[in-house]
Amino acid sequence: MKNFKLLFMMAMITVLSVVLVACADDSDVEPEADTEDGAATETEEGSEDASGEGSGGGDLVISEAADIVSLDPHGNNDVPSSNVRNNIYETLVYLDGDMEVQPRLATEWEEVDDTTWEFTLKEGVTFHDGSEFNAEVVEANLDRVLDPAVASPRMFLYEMITDVEAVDDYTVQISLEYPFAPILAHLAHDGGGMLSKEVIDADYEAALADAGEEMSVEEYYELREEGGDAHQEVADAITESTGDHIGENAIGTGPFTLESRSAGEEVVLANNADYHDEESAAELDSVTFKVVPETAARIAEIETGTSHVAGATEPTNVERIESHDAIELDQTPSLGLSYVGFNVEKEPLDDPLVRQAISYAIDREAIIDGIYEGVGTPAEGPLAPGVFGYDESVEGIQYDLDRAKELMAEAGQEDGFELEILTNGDNPQRVDTAIYIQEALEELNIDVSVQQLEWGAYLETTAAGDHDMFVLGWSTVTGDADYGMYALLHSSMHGDPGNRSFLSNDNVDALLEEGRTEADPDARQEIYSELQEGLVDVAPMIYIHHQDFLTGISSDVENFEVDALGIYQMRDTTISE
Repeated sequence: MKNFKLLFMMAMITVLSVVLVACADDSDVEPEADTEDGAATETEEGSEDASGEGSGGGDLVISEAADIVSLDPHGNNDVPSSNVRNNIYETLVYLDGDMEVQPRLATEWEEVDDTTWEFTLKEGVTFHDGSEFNAEVVEANLDRVLDPAVASPRMFLYEMITDVEAVDDYTVQISLEYPFAPILAHLAHDGGGMLSKEVIDADYEAALADAGEEMSVEEYYELREEGGDAHQEVADAITESTGDHIGENAIGTGPFTLESRSAGEEVVLANNADYHDEESAAELDSVTFKVVPETAARIAEIETGTSHVAGATEPTNVERIESHDAIELDQTPSLGLSYVGFNVEKEPLDDPLVRQAISYAIDREAIIDGIYEGVGTPAEGPLAPGVFGYDESVEGIQYDLDRAKELMAEAGQEDGFELEILTNGDNPQRVDTAIYIQEALEELNIDVSVQQLEWGAYLETTAAGDHDMFVLGWSTVTGDADYGMYALLHSSMHGDPGNRSFLSNDNVDALLEEGRTEADPDARQEIYSELQEGLVDVAPMIYIHHQDFLTGISSDVENFEVDALGIYQMRDTTISE
């Protein structure tokens, strides 16, 4: 009887999914005919088409489900933006495929003491605008991401930094408020991407002028150095405008330069012919990130040769991709988490008993098998296996409808209530998950409405707290529990930085703070194990699974990789005839 009911529920999900989103499962959608509208079109710089017929490594076209949110490396935490910025900007260090720290703009580093790190910078590096990369630039970038005027959602990555000092032109010293074990991994994060100082100065200048502040950039820097109320007042005045100039002048040191951006349509990058490292220079002539929201259309793009790569192809389309002779499927296990979050500030979701009840009513295996075609690893908590701090002995909330009903009664909510669940409409699996939850919670007399939003609007709405529940994901890009949990759960991270559950829990905060200040790995593991156990009762979210990244790639494309963070690695990529 249970199996029949599950099959019936999944059938209903499919029907409702078609109503809410036309391509929840579009494996049977035919590609567009090679007509004038559907044919490969001429790209920038006069390249003939997406086949790579041109000079060098060719012109790669990637079809993506969502547009970027920001070209500012100190801006949003979304993957589409990071995929573009990763090619424009570079960090002091980077994480290789084994999540080991490697040199990039810094050639070497030394831990002077528990709270001081010194970096030797690579010489002879220039930005896309011709300006020099040096210690002053590093200081300017880290000062900017920490400036309240910028209101960076990535500030938490570097909030432990108390001082950045240019010792000489190519030596920079970073001082920390407390010992912070994953500091190198944080500096490898996209948020540590280095902007041209000329662009940073121009951005501040434009923001000051826009706010009517009659002071020079140098005067503002002096005021920021002094701190206090005077600086905060100016910072508040210019915060709405900071980043505007950078959005149009994305100047880094990376292997690609920004050629053009058409919001909602595409971003085009061109090969940086003056890249500072010949051995790791990009082979491709250009890369176009093309916004194609519907999965069927993205797959049709590579089937017809209009695009070379289809991002987020989703499990329901695996068979379609694998049956095509000219397309290969890349399946990469991630360090990410798909989850359903609660806004714990909203009644009755402010009651942990209600959150636990809803969590017990959700069958994760039914979601993974029925929506994700069995692709991915069930999640017991926020950390994926492979992330430092993960504890395999911690057992999360399992599906138990009887227990869910008991908890609802204990919370005094036997009669149920109404709530809304939000998701981004360009992700069919998230839409289907929301619909599944809508059906499942009927068993608890909870009336759920599903609302789909465009990606940027979705992030803005959930950051503002204008939601009850939401379906989202998080990628632990540093491979460390601090990133995997601090942004999602600490009370100082409400909204844009990551805590869209708006959780404020003293014990959770204390353990997170202890975990990031403890230097001993064994002691840190104990702290994060205790935290993961405690989260079972706090129940700030429903942990669904650690997904695999599925990407369709034309067989003409060589050396295109997707790492465990979902970031495209394209330095060695070429397109064959």
